Amino acid sequence: MLSHVIPPVRGYTKCSNSLVRHPRLCSDAKILVLYVQGLPACDRDKALSEHARSLLMTGRAYQRAKAQLLVHGYVHERRERIAGGRWRTVQVMSNEPLTADQAARLYAGAPADGYAVVGAGRVGRTHQVGRAGHAGHMGLAASDAWSAPSARFPTVGEPTGRSVGGQLPADEDLGEDTSHPPTEAGAAEEAEGEGDAAASEPVPGMASVPVPVPGLGAAQDSAAAAPSGSAEVLAAERVLLSLRHERRELLLGVREARTLAGLAAEWLRRGVSPGDLRAALTRGLPKDGVRSALGFLAHRLVEKLPAPPAEQPEPVPPSPPPSPLALIACAGPGEEHMFRPNVPWATTCGPCHREEQRAYWEDMRARTEAAPEPLPWRERFAAEGAEVGTGPDVGG
Repeated sequence: MLSHVIPPVRGYTKCSNSLVRHPRLCSDAKILVLYVQGLPACDRDKALSEHARSLLMTGRAYQRAKAQLLVHGYVHERRERIAGGRWRTVQVMSNEPLTADQAARLYAGAPADGYAVVGAGRVGRTHQVGRAGHAGHMGLAASDAWSAPSARFPTVGEPTGRSVGGQLPADEDLGEDTSHPPTEAGAAEEAEGEGDAAASEPVPGMASVPVPVPGLGAAQDSAAAAPSGSAEVLAAERVLLSLRHERRELLLGVREARTLAGLAAEWLRRGVSPGDLRAALTRGLPKDGVRSALGFLAHRLVEKLPAPPAEQPEPVPPSPPPSPLALIACAGPGEEHMFRPNVPWATTCGPCHREEQRAYWEDMRARTEAAPEPLPWRERFAAEGAEVGTGPDVGG
């Protein structure tokens, strides 16, 4: 694996490798220690849960991280009783593991075997206290010297622990890191981009004066008659200014783009999308290059102008529903009664019509049952043969 590291010159937090590489701490626990360690002293007077909320840490993740920090000695909690019968919870956080005795001594404000209080200490606390509630009180502990070295030469004394957090390097350079200065090409492109951005902004008080293009008199006059502030004209102007990103030779100035914006807006009014307009202007360029971007684009906008969309016929309104037929007398049996037919040729109402149909099919069934059964095919074939044999002799 290749590693490229740029050391920061400001806004960083020192952290020991023992904390970063701790196998029993999850990433949330490590980030929580680093976050609290990098806070200024005025921002440490909050409960640990509020700092976890600032990191958008969920409740379950915070409980897991806090439990691991408590087990391994990075966080210590203590409940104490205050005036008025209320209780509060005091939290001590360290960037090095502490024992319960060391945490108690740090809370008391005394150095605890090589550790000193750094940051809020006893002063930092929240004000969310109550008879049944608790308040967070949190301070940071950093390693301190075990014993001062003697004045003898060579210096003798016991080794000291590492100081983590709360200090800045004495030779810190707050200047800009110029180890990789920009190249000349990059500086030129940046200056050119700034110039294009400044040129594309409208200057107050400057009117858009159209530049006459030879050979485009009537087309340019019709395009100039269009309103300059319409959505199509603004979209067309943006498309024309963006052509330089695809073909460098199609670079237009702001005034030139505003001159051709009316012609390009006509394409958009005829149903052409901005992407299709950009493709129509950038494809199929001459092999020897474009000498004048203004003249070339003006000629192409006029010559390749698509036909106007066909007018859609006006929709035919639906015909009104037919008016109901008049009431007529039913032709069925029984007392005379009136009904409204659903078709012009109906003469009987629904019940009478069903009675007629029922009587008709009953008669058909009776006739079918009374008819003799048909002869079998053999007998019918023999009878037809006999009729043919006894017929007149036509061959004579």
